[in-house]
Amino acid sequence: MGASLRKYLVAGLLVWLPLAITIWVLAQVLDVVNGVFGSMLAALALVVPNSLREGLLELRHVPGLGLVILAGILLATGVLVANIFGQWLLTQWDRLMSHIPIVKSIYSSVKQVSDTLFSSSGNAFREAVLVQYPRAGSWTIAFVTGTPSGEVACHLEQEHVSIYVPTTPNPTSGFFLIVPRADVKPLHMTVDEALKYIISMGTVAPMAHPDSPCAPLDSERNPQGSAALEGRSNQPG
Repeated sequence: MGASLRKYLVAGLLVWLPLAITIWVLAQVLDVVNGVFGSMLAALALVVPNSLREGLLELRHVPGLGLVILAGILLATGVLVANIFGQWLLTQWDRLMSHIPIVKSIYSSVKQVSDTLFSSSGNAFREAVLVQYPRAGSWTIAFVTGTPSGEVACHLEQEHVSIYVPTTPNPTSGFFLIVPRADVKPLHMTVDEALKYIISMGTVAPMAHPDSPCAPLDSERNPQGSAALEGRSNQPG
């Protein structure tokens, strides 16, 4: 009785825990966005006429309005930079940021990382691989982020790849390694499947891809159907 009760409690926890964590994270993000938006409205209320001040302050209490406005700003910015004039404005903005001391180093570093991760033409996190880490004989999942170039490539005798080895259960931290391409084993699983596998600490294993050499044969997927088919083929005509 006790074992069955514990099993049902764990099963219920596995159903509700991901939903609860998702709601909590979204609530935290919403609170941060609303806080920033409220501070901006409060600052704006100091410079507008008194007739508009009360209305602006009332907007601070509208739940979710900051998130909606943020999404609108991001969408409008994306539409703007999609044309030639927007690209020119973006170039001028980047040039301005590159001339501000201290700010330029932070801005340029963040921009390079974001361009690599989110650009549709980038190579970051496009392929999941298997690599021996942190020692020979111990394997983990990593993501190919590119190939070495410049001075680094000059010191490497054979073809190498740059990989990111995430930690679990928080994949936003990890290790950057440059390893020989021959030492990595490409995986057919998608990046999303690999991330789920890492975050779950190996408890949520993806199914073998049909193109993978490790994919089960039809007879292994459906042994009863295979046996029935074999029996029919052996019957005399």
